[in-house]
Amino acid sequence: MKKSVLLLLSGVLCICACQKDPFPEIGGEKVDVSGFIFKANGLYVLNEGQLGMNNSTLDYLSFTDGNYKTGVFSKVNGGPLGDVGNDIAVHGDEIWMVINNSGIVEVVSAEDGKELAAIRIPTPRCIAFDDIYAYVTSWAGAHATYTYDENWQASLSDYSNPKGCVYRIDLKTKKIYGEPLEVGYQPEGIACAREELYVANSGGISCQLPPNYSYDNTVSLIDTRSFKLIRNVEVAVNLKNVYITSDKRVYVTSFGNYYDVPSSLWMLGADVKHIGDYVSVSAVYGDTVYCYGTEQESDWTPGLVKTYKSWACKAGETISWNFSPSVSTPYSLLALDSDTFFLGDAGDYMNPGSLSCYRKGDKLWTVTAGVCPGHLAVR
Repeated sequence: MKKSVLLLLSGVLCICACQKDPFPEIGGEKVDVSGFIFKANGLYVLNEGQLGMNNSTLDYLSFTDGNYKTGVFSKVNGGPLGDVGNDIAVHGDEIWMVINNSGIVEVVSAEDGKELAAIRIPTPRCIAFDDIYAYVTSWAGAHATYTYDENWQASLSDYSNPKGCVYRIDLKTKKIYGEPLEVGYQPEGIACAREELYVANSGGISCQLPPNYSYDNTVSLIDTRSFKLIRNVEVAVNLKNVYITSDKRVYVTSFGNYYDVPSSLWMLGADVKHIGDYVSVSAVYGDTVYCYGTEQESDWTPGLVKTYKSWACKAGETISWNFSPSVSTPYSLLALDSDTFFLGDAGDYMNPGSLSCYRKGDKLWTVTAGVCPGHLAVR
C-alpha cells in the first residue's frame, strides 16, 4: 500500500477515534455499535413524555463507545426539558428541539449539550431549515377542552380553532424574524427544498369542532424567498410527515381518520399519487421512504395483538423491505443507512419505552429509553 494511502487511512481513523462525546461525565447502558463509527458521531432520542407531566427527555447514544445515556439535557442544564417533545433536528453544531405544550423551541450545543436559546412559539410542532432560517410549524394556540359529568359524558366546554402558521427563526440571532405566515389547520410536518417549503396540514383539532368536524387535507407550498403562500394542494385527511428524497421527490404521510380511512403515503408532483396504506412509522434515507404499519390500526379491541408489515417506496413505486421487529407500539423510525434502522417503542405510553437497532432485518440490541421515544436524529 502506498504511503499516501496509509497516511490518509490513518487520518480517517484518527478523526473517527477522536470524536468528542458531548456528555463525557454521564454514564450509560453499553450497546454494540460496531460499524457505526464512520456513519455519524451519535444518535439523539427525543422522548415525548406525557402531556401535562413536564417529563420530555433527551437521550444520547455515542457511536464511538456505545454508551446509551438517558436524560442528558436535564443532567447538563440542571432542569427539565419541558412538556411534550414533538420534533428534533440537527443543524451544524446545534441540536434543535420542538417542545409542544411548553411552547418553546430549545436549542442546545452539540459539543456539550448546554442550552443556547429557548425561543417562545405558541404550540410549535415540527422544524426544517435552510441556510438562513429555521422554520417551525405552529398550531397557533388551537385547542379543544372538554368537561365531564357524573356519568363521564363529555361535552365541549372551550375551544379555539385559528388556522396554523409557520414561524421563521434567524439561525444567527436565535430570534423570530418577521411575522408568521398563515397556512392550514393544525400544521405538522415541514420540509424545505429548492427554495420552497412544504407544510402538512392535519386539522387534528378541527376534526373535533363545529360546524364541520373535519380534518384538513392540504399541503401548503411556500416560497422561502418572499415567504408567501404559493398554493394549497389537496392530498389526504390528517397529514403528518413531509419527506424530500435525494432524487427530489416529495412524499407526505397521512394518519387517516382512525376509523375507515387508513394511514397512507402519497407523492406530490404534477399529480398527487397514492403510494400505499398503513404507515404507523416511517423514515427516509436517500431516494427511499420506509414504512411500517398494520392493517388493524383502527381495531380498538381490548387485548388485540396487532400484526405489522413493512414496505418501502422508491421513485413513486412500492418495493419490498426486510423488516419485521417484535414491538408492542412502534412510535419512531430512523434509517442510518439502507440496512440499519432504529425503532422506538412507546409500550403503554406511560412508562419508559425502548429503542432497538436492526441491521439487515436482524435485531442487534434494545435499550430502555424515556417515555414515548418519538423523534430521532443523528449527528
